[in-house]
Amino acid sequence: MKRRTFLRITSAAAASALAAPYVHAQSKKFSGITLRINGFGGGWDEGLTKTVAAPLEEKYGLKVQFVPGTQSADIIKLIANKDDPPFDLFQADSPYMVELLKAGRIEEIKESDVPNVKRIRPGFREFRDYGVPFAVASVVPVYNSRYIRTPLTSYSDIARPDLKERAVIPAPTLDTSSLYLLGLAEENGGSISDMEPAFKMLTAAKPNIVALAQTSVAELQMFQSEEVYAGMFWAGSAYRLRTAGTPIETVVPSKGVYAVTSFMNIVKGMKYPEAGHAFADQLLSDQGILGIPYAMRYEVPTDVNVPDELRKDLLFTSPERAGLIKKVDWQRWIADRSSRIERVNKIIRS
Repeated sequence: MKRRTFLRITSAAAASALAAPYVHAQSKKFSGITLRINGFGGGWDEGLTKTVAAPLEEKYGLKVQFVPGTQSADIIKLIANKDDPPFDLFQADSPYMVELLKAGRIEEIKESDVPNVKRIRPGFREFRDYGVPFAVASVVPVYNSRYIRTPLTSYSDIARPDLKERAVIPAPTLDTSSLYLLGLAEENGGSISDMEPAFKMLTAAKPNIVALAQTSVAELQMFQSEEVYAGMFWAGSAYRLRTAGTPIETVVPSKGVYAVTSFMNIVKGMKYPEAGHAFADQLLSDQGILGIPYAMRYEVPTDVNVPDELRKDLLFTSPERAGLIKKVDWQRWIADRSSRIERVNKIIRS
């Protein structure tokens, strides 16, 4: 081979070798992009990182930054900074979706942009094309089977005589954890427009209720110390108690269950909508949607085939069970918050 030809070949080969990493990097379509998402910390963010963020970085070079905080504070930041949003995607529970829509801070998410939207089960897309639901948390009756021999079956069982001075309920300050009040109302002939039956039932249960838990952590500690044997609690928190050795059973009332859904939203004005759509699609995939159930034992709103190891800890894995989750008029529920807080505090603390 002539030296000149050899040099041309070796030069081309070297150029090709040098170019290979560059071509590989370019094949990752979102390389160099970082999505900022409001986070909740702990197992929640870890679950989403493992099943959504990590696969996206591997496949597309997309990086995701979760910024731990509280929804109430983060939503204020988002609404106040329209020209320079602090987040690209925003996680919001059902009540906060009302605020986001009112402020016009989120974009619609269509199936044409996020194909896995078609996998969302009927009834879980509460806000038309806004947000994609990815986790469902229910507030249900719970009890310690070591001490309560007759299982609870309804929200109204909180007034049973055998629970005297052994029950706890969440404080009514949050629109989410206070959903048990709606359960009490509807089990006794009331509704969101007529909460009097709930307050009458709460009055009957007053001898049983030793505390209005201000936080989920405080309520969890009361169950762990066996200061209380029954109450209204998050089903996911009840799972945590069971794994720690406290035999807490969860109840699915036959007349319906009240729950809150977590939605992932694309923030209006964010710079990378295509990357946001890729995140939402991965979130709704078989892999992505199971991140929160594995981490927190929250329910799934898609048609994913739930593994047996998870199924035994979830309440709504069948269409029949999922049909027991009742719709909430969130605007009305939010509007009545002050009067609800006042009545509950007056009943329990008088």
